[in-house]
Amino acid sequence: MFEAPSRETIEARYENARAQYAALGVDVDTALDALKSTPISVHCWQGDDVAGFEVHDGPVSGGGILSTGNYPGAARTADQLRADAEKAFHLIPGELRFNLHAIYAETDGEVVERDQLGAEHFAKWMDWAKRIGVALDFNPTFFAHPMADSGYTLSSADDEVRAFWVRHAIACRRIAEAMGRAQQGPCYINHWIPDGAKDQPIDRWGPRRRLVDSLDQMFADDVDTTYCRDAVESKLFGIGSEDYVVGSHEFYLCYALTHEPMLCLDMGHFHPTETIHDKMSAIMTFQDEVLLHVSRGIRWDSDHVVILNDDLRCLFQQIVRGGALPKTRVALDFFDGSINRIGAWVVGTRATQKGLLAALLEPTAVMKQMEDEGDLAGKLALLEELKLLPLGAVYDMFCLAADTAPGTAWISEMQAYDSEVIRKR
Repeated sequence: MFEAPSRETIEARYENARAQYAALGVDVDTALDALKSTPISVHCWQGDDVAGFEVHDGPVSGGGILSTGNYPGAARTADQLRADAEKAFHLIPGELRFNLHAIYAETDGEVVERDQLGAEHFAKWMDWAKRIGVALDFNPTFFAHPMADSGYTLSSADDEVRAFWVRHAIACRRIAEAMGRAQQGPCYINHWIPDGAKDQPIDRWGPRRRLVDSLDQMFADDVDTTYCRDAVESKLFGIGSEDYVVGSHEFYLCYALTHEPMLCLDMGHFHPTETIHDKMSAIMTFQDEVLLHVSRGIRWDSDHVVILNDDLRCLFQQIVRGGALPKTRVALDFFDGSINRIGAWVVGTRATQKGLLAALLEPTAVMKQMEDEGDLAGKLALLEELKLLPLGAVYDMFCLAADTAPGTAWISEMQAYDSEVIRKR
């Protein structure tokens, strides 16, 4: 049903599109070069509903993370997850990375506490990444563990609990350093904790003071930040922390401004009607680097599959218009267990690339001149006309150049893998 157009058709459409953009002063080839050189870190946890492969002594709770849905065939072994990821990579053009959580360690059936994890437990992941030519990123896992049952980890009033999670974070930073050395480039490690309260805590000060102390201990550990690049991520609220989150946006913004780690902005971690595109110019006026978690919030849920909507377009417009793309690390963060998980990966990553490409194809200088000259109606009119220019024809050429299925053709490959592999598990 879903067949790829011929090479001749794609090339003809591309030449037509290139002429339309050139008439506005936009060099399409330059835009494609920028898109090609912008890596996107694809998150492992979409492939298995954030389950991981950790071996436990007993049952654990989710700790504020929940993937809903019962689509068959979720990866239940590391080999399955790697195979599924490779299939997704085959359907996505451009430069990709792969983002792991600590719970994806491979311990050969042994119980290894999180504060005892080492690079050896990710050796197979590093060998795999080298074989397929992708770099790895990393995350400590501060949820789904008995030491997180209280709802507090790095900000816990229990010294033993806090110390455990500080050790875990230090262990993860050393793992990220090892990954960076293995791939001869930075491994971006993001620190997110679920700490908070469901309803009206009296003490909102103590946990934040304890969190500062924990973070300071974590980042004082001696790792080479050439290879281990730290970020801290905020959230407005979560499951079980609806009223109060210790690591709020304001908290981590202040921490990032006064300490070494960069800020991580997740598109779904703010008020349901609050977007992050306007935050970019404010934050990056003071920061040299930022990590993005590209996601899509719907009502209270922050992690729907990314689509090419206005939020995504506006985000990349601000990044490109401000010349901040070289300082922006793009990663994905969503999990949907109700649809084909490989399809979710591909839809979300391709949408992210299309959002970036749309921004790269803007005649920014022309629009800025119109704005400076007071021609605001002309500027608004041009912004509207840009929406109908043939972005898809340019993206199809991007796919063709990467030997990746263009247009809707990838859907047939996803469906075939679904019937031949996923549904036979």
